[in-house]
Amino acid sequence: MASLAFSASIGRSISPSNAMVPDKYEGRREGFSLSKGTFARKRDPRDSVVTKVATQAPTMFPSLEKEVAGDRNHVAWTSVRQERYEGELAVQGEIPLWLSGTYLRNGPGMWHVGDYNFRHLFDGYATLVRLHFENGRLIAAHRQIESEAYKAAKKNNKLCYREFSEVPKPDNFLSYVGELANLFSGASLTDNANTGVVKLGDGRVVCLTETQKGSIVVDPNTLDTLGKFEYSDSLGGLIHAAHPIVTDTEFLTVLPDLFRPGYLVVRMEPGSNERKVIGRVDCRGGPAPGWVHSFPVTEHYVIVPEMPLRYSAQNLLKAEPTPLYKFEWHPDSKGFMHVMCKASGKIVASVEVPLFVTFHFINAYEEKDEDGRVTAVIADCCEHNADTTILEKLSLQNLRSFMGEDVLPDARVGRFIIPLDGSPYGKLEAALDPEEHGKGMDMCSINPAYSGKKYRYAYACGAQRPCNFPNPLTKIDLLEKKAKNWYEEGAVPSEPFFVASPGATEEDDGE
Repeated sequence: MASLAFSASIGRSISPSNAMVPDKYEGRREGFSLSKGTFARKRDPRDSVVTKVATQAPTMFPSLEKEVAGDRNHVAWTSVRQERYEGELAVQGEIPLWLSGTYLRNGPGMWHVGDYNFRHLFDGYATLVRLHFENGRLIAAHRQIESEAYKAAKKNNKLCYREFSEVPKPDNFLSYVGELANLFSGASLTDNANTGVVKLGDGRVVCLTETQKGSIVVDPNTLDTLGKFEYSDSLGGLIHAAHPIVTDTEFLTVLPDLFRPGYLVVRMEPGSNERKVIGRVDCRGGPAPGWVHSFPVTEHYVIVPEMPLRYSAQNLLKAEPTPLYKFEWHPDSKGFMHVMCKASGKIVASVEVPLFVTFHFINAYEEKDEDGRVTAVIADCCEHNADTTILEKLSLQNLRSFMGEDVLPDARVGRFIIPLDGSPYGKLEAALDPEEHGKGMDMCSINPAYSGKKYRYAYACGAQRPCNFPNPLTKIDLLEKKAKNWYEEGAVPSEPFFVASPGATEEDDGE
């Protein structure tokens, strides 16, 4: 759910995710602890690997909430102790000297207001983390993002905005009516930017969440909150994809339309705050658009998923969380994948696919025949076997009360095959045997140089069962259909982040 940007002195800007993970070389594994977080290292004769292994980066620091003595699983889901921190981290082993740069990520880091504890992983107030690599040293820092939601909660010692599963408690009926009016206008929606960090082509760094108002500009050096990222267009809307596609030349994202069910695909140029419409996709089923947390692109196309897990105005209006929070599962509405041409905005394919549930897409590319004609689009994702219980399993109560039972829902590398010959149906299949990665799969990344292109390797978090959350780091080989897994008992990993070695010629040559 969270992501980050890494700026390296080897001439690149890379985003998103959270760790450097090569798995090309065999070798003995070593680990070391940093306060409340765990790092893992795998050595080979040439160089070493540094992998950050903390579910949300802020959890490497002490927490405010009372901890269960000796319970390492509980620590990952507690609040940061201080609003601001900076210090050098002790490293056992070696960080490659060529790895020089700053790595940013955000994520929920504070899960309480006063004496009230939040209920869901996605509710936590955002913490921004910086990891700076230089000459084999690692300097870490974190700071709370000063969103309006966070500042209001801190000032009033209570929840003041609608979070993922939390709604402010109205004082009386009139205040309840006013709160509903604010919901429709977007005024009561959170701006808690706890989901992604992007570095725009002009150098600005923006933290994001799924509400459009939750776009916040930060200083990557001091981690100070600089202010809102104000969109200068008149597109309106309340929400957008939490994970846009950002390159040096453009910013692409998807805006679900809750009032006239569909999606706008938009582009923003570097240095601009104006989003321009590429095209629109009308929903083919259901009373509302499906949840779009992320989406993939290829060289020529934007792929818009229409998931049967759809936004629900009725659930949004309720003061208490429903089983699926702000969504409803509509299997009768079916699932669809839409392919839009980047240049013209035309829909070149719109196919029905088997029911699916996914938060994170891994990558997409164009399949060509021997004459070079594009015959299909392949889109890979972390797919939860159309099982919506993954949302419930991410409740803090479930994450904090792990008793050794296997409760994590199964997941796989779901591969969509979308034909471009006018066929009405596409396919969804497992790209490799899910047993290879413990039938767990989420928080994914690839070598950024292969984004939108045919690729072989993906890096993610799998499952070493029994577990209640993805717990090993996994390297997927989609050609050999194999996975390599790193696991340390009690560790809670975050999404891996690949950095190519200087002069690398192989896709998986890097850290």
